Amino acid sequence: MEFRYFPPSNLLKPYIRHYYLFESDADLEFEDTVFPSGEMEIIFNLGEGKWAASVENQFFPNPPIELWGQITRPLAIRSKGRHSMLGLRFHTHSAAYFFHDEIGMFNDQVADLGDILGRPVKTLHAQLRETRDPDSRIALIEHFLSERLAGNEKRSGSIEKVADILTSIKNNAEEDKIGHIASRHGITPRYLHKLIHQHTGLSPKSFNKISRFQLSLRLIAKNDRPFTSIAYDCGYFDQSHFIRDFKSFTGLTPSAYLENRSPVNGLFL
Repeated sequence: MEFRYFPPSNLLKPYIRHYYLFESDADLEFEDTVFPSGEMEIIFNLGEGKWAASVENQFFPNPPIELWGQITRPLAIRSKGRHSMLGLRFHTHSAAYFFHDEIGMFNDQVADLGDILGRPVKTLHAQLRETRDPDSRIALIEHFLSERLAGNEKRSGSIEKVADILTSIKNNAEEDKIGHIASRHGITPRYLHKLIHQHTGLSPKSFNKISRFQLSLRLIAKNDRPFTSIAYDCGYFDQSHFIRDFKSFTGLTPSAYLENRSPVNGLFL
């Protein structure tokens, strides 16, 4: 099993967190659970392996070109076969610049990007399958994204503003700070909610909870401090609220997660 990251170009750096290549030689079957990350992804399946995601306790095959919406609750997945996957992860607020649809409509699902964007992305997928060099593959994706970005001026003037607001929310873990953050940016709390939802598919409260959850995963992975300390560092007033939110995102208590960490959820920590 091999997993590699690749940085985006300077042009796309405000939009793309990173590209990644996942390849497995072993013909394995396993089940896992994907947790909320706060970020959307596109995955091009270039090998013969198959993935499936659970919808209402029933597994359905993932499409060849996957668009992962915002995941807000645990999502069970299955894997079978050998994989070659090239993916890209957007920044929390940046996927909206590449789509005409409201981003929230993709929440908690793995959508077929071929159906959403049609022939251009299907052509790109075919080109990626014919190309073996990772740098050449990423160049093809970057060309596609650059053209998509140039043809879609939707909210293009607000990316820095939204990024700054999200950073402010991350740095002020208490949920009652939203009004202060809106005031500091010269907007009303109602407009702040609208702006965040348009760009992320999440409410400020949901974004805040997922951000705290992701921080808790990184701190738990270090395994060098008690859960009460982690809860405080993540902005919780007590451990019981921390455990409640953690279970809503994973289905597990923090201690059970630490004992049963999976490969999929360790990839992006």
